[in-house]
Formats: sequence, C-alpha cells, structure tokens
Amino acid sequence: MRLVGVMPDKFTFPCVLKACKNEVDVKRIHGLVFKFGLEVDLFIGSALLHSYLMYRMVDFALDVFEDLPEREDVVLWNAMINGYAQTGEFGSALMVFRWMIEDGVIPNKFSITGVLSALANYGEVYNGKVIHGLVIKKGFDLGVAISNALIDMYGKCSCVADALEVFQTMDDKDIFSWNSIICVHEQCGNHEGTLRLFKRMLSARVRPDLVTVTTTLPACAHLAALRHGREIHGYMIVNGLRKDTADKEYDDTYIDNAILDMYAKCGSMREAKLIFDMMNFKDVASWNIMIKGYGMHGFGIKALELFSDMCKAELRPDDVTFVGVLSACSHSGLVKQGREFLAHMQPKYGVVPSIEHYTSVIDMLGRAGQLEAAYELLLTMPIKTNSVVWRAFLAACRLHGNDDLAKVAAKQVLDLEPDHCGSYVILSNVYGQTGRYEEVLEIRDAMKLQNVRKTPGCSWIELHNGVHVFIIADKSHPEANLIYAGLNSLTARLCEHGYTPESDALESSP
Repeated sequence: MRLVGVMPDKFTFPCVLKACKNEVDVKRIHGLVFKFGLEVDLFIGSALLHSYLMYRMVDFALDVFEDLPEREDVVLWNAMINGYAQTGEFGSALMVFRWMIEDGVIPNKFSITGVLSALANYGEVYNGKVIHGLVIKKGFDLGVAISNALIDMYGKCSCVADALEVFQTMDDKDIFSWNSIICVHEQCGNHEGTLRLFKRMLSARVRPDLVTVTTTLPACAHLAALRHGREIHGYMIVNGLRKDTADKEYDDTYIDNAILDMYAKCGSMREAKLIFDMMNFKDVASWNIMIKGYGMHGFGIKALELFSDMCKAELRPDDVTFVGVLSACSHSGLVKQGREFLAHMQPKYGVVPSIEHYTSVIDMLGRAGQLEAAYELLLTMPIKTNSVVWRAFLAACRLHGNDDLAKVAAKQVLDLEPDHCGSYVILSNVYGQTGRYEEVLEIRDAMKLQNVRKTPGCSWIELHNGVHVFIIADKSHPEANLIYAGLNSLTARLCEHGYTPESDALESSP
C-alpha cells in the first residue's frame, strides 16, 4: 500500500494492529502512527491500547491511555482495569477504577466485574463490599455476571455467608454461579456443604462440567465419601468428561490425579491402583498420591515398592514423596527403613529434610516405643522444632505411658502454642491413665486460665441417603435414640470380649 503511494489513515492502522503477531510488530506500527501524526486519534489509540494489553504490555498501554485527548468511552477504562487485573497488578486496577469515578465516567457491568476480580485477588473484602453497595445504590442490574463476580470476591476473601447470600438471591444461575459457590465452600473447608450444593445443582437440572467435578471430588476425599466419589467418577465417564481409553494422545493428568486422590483417601486402594495403571501420563503427584495412600492405610511395603518403581521410571522424588514414604514407614513399623530414608534424602536424592519429614520419623520412633531415640532426634535435628513435632512426641509418650518425657514434651508444646487444646488433652490423659487426678485438675485450671476450650471431636459416616456428620454426645439427629441404643448394644458386646472403653480425663471426674 505504501509502496504504491497510498497513505494509511485512521481506519488503516486498527486493521493492521489486529494482524500483528507479536509485541515487536505492535511497537513498529505505533512508531508509524507517530510518523503520520495520528497518535491523538481516539480510534487508533483504542486499537493500540487493546493491542498492548493483549501482549500484557500494561505500561505501554497506560502511556497510550494517558495521551488520549478524550477518555469518556467506558470501554477504554474497562480495558485498562481488566488489563491490570489479568497481569496481576490488582492495586493498579483499583487505582484506574477510582480515577474513572473521579473523571465522572459511569461504570458498566464490565467495569464492576473487572474491579471485583482485582479486589478478589487482592483480598480486599472491605472495598469489595463498597463496590457491592455502589452497585445497589446506583441501581445497576446485578445480573448473572456481576453476581458471579461478587460470589468469587466474597469466596476468595473467605466470606462464605456473604457469597451464599448473593447466590441465594440470584433469580438466574448459570454453570459459573454453581461452580463459584461450590468452589467457595470447598476452599473454606466446608466439604459437607460442597456435597450439599452439588446435590442441589443436580436437583436444579444443571449439568456439572469438568470444573464442578474436579472441585467436588476433593470433598468426597476429605469426607471419605466413597459412594459419592464413585457416582461422580461414573458421571464423568458416561458424559465424556473423562476418556476411559488407551489413547496415547490423551493427557489430562490433573483430572486423573483428582480421581486417584479420591479413591486413595477413601481407602479404596484397589480402585486407585486400577486408575493409576490406566493412566497414560503419570507425573510426580500421581506417584505421590499412591505412595501416600498405601502408607496411610497400612500397606507400607507396597508404598516402598512403588517408591522403587518411581525411581526406576526416572522420576525425581520431591519433598512430598518423602513425607509419604516416611509416613508409610511410621504406620507400618518399618523403623530401620525409615531412618535410612531420612539419612539418604539429601545426599542421594537432593531433597533437604524439612520439619514435616522429621515429624514423621519422630512419630515412627514413638509408635515403635523408641522414645529415647525420638527424644534424641528432637534435640539434635538441624532445624528449629515446632509445636506439631513436640505434640507427636507427646502423643507417643501417652501411648507408652512415659510420664517424665510427656512432661518435657508438654512444656515445649505449651510454650510454643499455649492456645491449642490438643496438648492439654493429651497431657491430662497421660496423668489420668496413671491415676494422677490432682495433675488433671491442674491442667483443667490452666486451660481456664488461658481461656482454652476443648474442640469437640467430629466424625462422619456415609450412608445411602448422604453423609451424616456428628460430634461427641451429639443428639441432634432425628433418630438419635435408635443410634445410641445401637451404640450401647455394640459397646456391651465389646466389653463382654474384654474391651475397656477409654475415657478422656478432661471429660471424666476423678
């Protein structure tokens, strides 16, 4: 065009910018815009702005934006807000939004969703609520997009109740609405709530997608809800969300790992092994899940065999691998192998032992009754101890009735974490087992003085009609009388065979 003497105009450059293949091309065209004196044209400026943002060159985009003679077009402001948000510069996104309001430009739904995205990632719940109030005050139609952005913002700021309130008030909910609120509950550790919402989603005849199932599977894993997990896995296969084929080109390791993790944590290692063997691509996380699963459920030898296979497959074990390996040694009493792994971690595998690894080894020694060896390792380990490792040692002292070392461990734990109820409970049980009830009373007084309350134990069981959660002495279930009658009958049968119920010294009277 230029070779034949035709001069480009304000309509030419936006088309050329769309054809640019990289940031170098954009800069070259920007130079030509200056050469032809068209840098103040709003149409060209807008195209340059979008091109720079496309390549995440936010500073160049800002220069173009500031040089524009007119900035009344809300689309330009939205582009800047979203450009900063997408590149992780959330503070700058908020700055542009404030600047927009000060300039008297009325935001639209894209402005609101852009700034809420920035606030969500910034953890700015106060300003998020301000934006929420602004939306209501200005009479904006909340709509699905803004409501979804509000749910996401409240969720990432751990305000589950606020997120749920927005969700409940929505007239129309799309798949993103359901995924957002399910994800909020799972991220905040409300696994039971996650499964309840998933069930509601199915009742509302909304088809789950890949995001839904990969968010819900961890909830099944945490609750050991194997039946629910199997149903979700089956749904994935039937609806083509997971290809059960031997197609070598197929690779979705993240999804396979989510299914694998669910079966392993639910204790179904047979099904986990079937998934593992079927996977075309196994990353380090895949091996770690299997090793940890075998170790968790007492199959220590299998865990170590799998570790050996992993090394033969020329995959480099990481720190998570060794947490699984050492935990397997601990749960299966493989003391010699566990100590060898700890010694070889750094020189042979290049993994520096962390506090989690030392905690596993001390737990292993404690379970095996080698309290003196565990105590020596605690005193000589090259990294600073924490309350978790001392609590593991305290639990071992309780298990083997060693009052003297229990007292040492308890002092360390209470100095490091005086507000944690678990340490008081373990120590009181040590004293209670040996009939030292005066010390038990002292523990109770210390808890009152520190304003420490014992957290009630929580359990759950999966039945055909869902997951039932209950705490100690819980009578909230509509069939509580029948449940306790059955429990008392079972306890009586156990006592007939020599079982002595273990009581908690903090719950019983001397």
